[in-house]
Amino acid sequence: MGKKLFEGIYKFKNEDFEKYKDIFEKLKDKQNPHTLFIGCSDSRIIPDLITKTMPGELFTVRNIANIVPPYRDTQEYVATTSAIEYAVLVLNVENIVVCGHSNCGGCYSALHKENLENIPHVKKWIELIEPSVDYAKKICTENNELKLEMAVEQINIVNQIKNLLTYPFVKERFEDGKLNIYGWYYVIDTGDIYNYDMEDGTFKLIT
Repeated sequence: MGKKLFEGIYKFKNEDFEKYKDIFEKLKDKQNPHTLFIGCSDSRIIPDLITKTMPGELFTVRNIANIVPPYRDTQEYVATTSAIEYAVLVLNVENIVVCGHSNCGGCYSALHKENLENIPHVKKWIELIEPSVDYAKKICTENNELKLEMAVEQINIVNQIKNLLTYPFVKERFEDGKLNIYGWYYVIDTGDIYNYDMEDGTFKLIT
């Protein structure tokens, strides 16, 4: 499969790069993305494909289960937190999207923690989904594993938006109307994307 990667690079340079050469020339000294896209690392989620955006438009953060750790002052190495800080305070993005999806392995693992014993760093990271799991189990009264998984995936998106608002600079810009925050739920097998309505607390199909 390594050969496929190198062949892809060759094809990119000779086809795609040439097609968008003018765009890359304008981007060589500066980027000015309008959106911070926080998505899952899942290989099936392609941010620029589902949003039809071009190079330079999205500043992208990806991790297991599209998690936003709550804000805290720390001297530790914090990848997601530092990326959010950079996107908002340096790049001045206008939008933040938290995009979760169907069949999320991270959310599934949070429901089945017995499978995480040999991957301790993942196990620790997945602890951030536990509030979503607990709430999903409360509201899902019927014995339906698929519905429970979907509930965890969607509640997780909502909770990551709440975590975003623990960042002082995010909350300030959001409340001043200078920053939009969106929660999206992407269904892999249909291509449907649902947007979270903060006013009535439901996910609505984007049409």
